[in-house]
Amino acid sequence: QICLSLVKLLFYLAHSPLGSIVLLDFQPRQFVMVDGNLKVTDIDDVSTEELSCKEDKDCTLDFPTKSFPLKCSAVGKCEGINEKKNLFNAYRYFFTYLLPHSAPPALRPFLSDILNATGDLRYGINETLKAFEKVLHLYKSGLYLQKRPLLLEDYISLKGFRMVEREDYKCWPSYSHLGCLLSVHGAEEAAAICNSQMQCQSFIITQQRTWTGRPLASFQSSLTDLIPDTSAVVYIKRLASSEERL
Repeated sequence: QICLSLVKLLFYLAHSPLGSIVLLDFQPRQFVMVDGNLKVTDIDDVSTEELSCKEDKDCTLDFPTKSFPLKCSAVGKCEGINEKKNLFNAYRYFFTYLLPHSAPPALRPFLSDILNATGDLRYGINETLKAFEKVLHLYKSGLYLQKRPLLLEDYISLKGFRMVEREDYKCWPSYSHLGCLLSVHGAEEAAAICNSQMQCQSFIITQQRTWTGRPLASFQSSLTDLIPDTSAVVYIKRLASSEERL
């Protein structure tokens, strides 16, 4: 969410009515999240001026660990230097820390492609935004889910009940510090996650939603503390159910 919001902001800066705007003091502390969108807190250090040049060798974009040769345009300006400077700063201050983590395994190769392409400045802001929107579409639609056996068949569903919220086993990247609360596309994906976690014996799809509209699933290690709830369904591993009866 943070990276996508940042890319949308940089897309606007690259195509602003004033021309391509560069953030001269590009640091994480210069941004803040407001209602799920990233905002610049200080616009004193911005510029629409692009570096003047006579030939291509005048257009080297230098960073502490990398340098990029750019083209000198016919009007004597380094082509796209403001856009590329913003984008590489986004890569080194945000993408490298946020993109490799917490995405579903099937989506990680797409995010790695974005990371590598922006790190080498092979993507401009237009291509970067398009790539992020593709990942978002796959994530929201569930199209990233690989075809597999129907794992939900291994579960008993108890309609009209939910689990009492309590501290339980932890998982990454949980939305709750008390237990394992993860974003899922639906019950089938939740069953796959539960099967992959040795502690998990049951789960429930909660009424909570993430910024993409996906529901949160709460995973539990025991079957105790069920309470009536007409709008809820508890999914219990059949093996766990048999062991409880024994």
